[in-house]
Amino acid sequence: MDISVVIPLYNEAESLPELAAWIRRVMDDNRFSYEIIMVDDGSTDDSWMVIEGLKVINPKISAVKFRRNYGKSAALNVGFAAAQGNVVITMDADLQDSPDEIPELYRRIKEGGFDLVSGWKQKRYDPLSKTIPTKLFNSVTRNMSGIHNLHDFNCGLKAYRKEVVKSIEVYGEMHRYIPVIAKWAGFRRIDEQVVQHFPRKYGTTKFGPGRFIKGFLDLLSIFFVGKFGKRPMHFFGTMGVLSFLAGFIIAVWLVVEKLVSIANQTPYRNVTDQPLFFFALIAIIVGTQLFLTGFIAELVSRNGVDRNNYQIEKFI
Repeated sequence: MDISVVIPLYNEAESLPELAAWIRRVMDDNRFSYEIIMVDDGSTDDSWMVIEGLKVINPKISAVKFRRNYGKSAALNVGFAAAQGNVVITMDADLQDSPDEIPELYRRIKEGGFDLVSGWKQKRYDPLSKTIPTKLFNSVTRNMSGIHNLHDFNCGLKAYRKEVVKSIEVYGEMHRYIPVIAKWAGFRRIDEQVVQHFPRKYGTTKFGPGRFIKGFLDLLSIFFVGKFGKRPMHFFGTMGVLSFLAGFIIAVWLVVEKLVSIANQTPYRNVTDQPLFFFALIAIIVGTQLFLTGFIAELVSRNGVDRNNYQIEKFI
């Protein structure tokens, strides 16, 4: 099968018939073999009823319905697990993404040799309350991840080589950072494509301010797990040793200073009377705790079921 189109959706009953017909027209015009996987993320409108009707019209549509709303990441993860196409295309169900972009995305994966091609909505039809924070997050993500050639990490329109979606796990709000997850999994051939972005035609946006905090925390999680997931002692141990040494050196310096003052019979202060001593004591305690945290994390990591789960690209 050439293409799997994965569509996460929540309360998009009005847009689904038009979207399904649009995708079918593009696929038929280009003679692609394909499937459409719709993941209903616990919709409370008639989305599922509409999907059932669409499947009668087009048997290449399959669908999954969650009992409640779990979020876009969960919907994508389930869609990735079900996808069978050599190239997996994701897009939102609100008609702001154009299926006409699919042939070029497919070509760049198959002929261009990319692992992932992300859409870039160079001209957006979103309010400033959404576009400005998005630009900020994209800038932070570029600098933290080292993927400097992407302008829009959170664009719903993306194309993946099948091996990518079968090798990554998406949860929380991490759908925003799939290129980062893919990079940490060893898929480094990542590029972008300028895509059309249309104003929302039906319904209302599901975007909320609470996603800013969740998105930032998930970015920190991805960065830490990707860099230190299999060697947590390198992070906690290093920080612990530095903190312990800083506190120990300060404490020794205070003691030596007192002894020198006594030897020279000059006025001196007791070590415990100096605020710097308590900073040194805190640094020693924190350093010890960080080191022990790293040790425990290392034990947990070594006993994890995926401790030797490495991404293998080729084998002969």
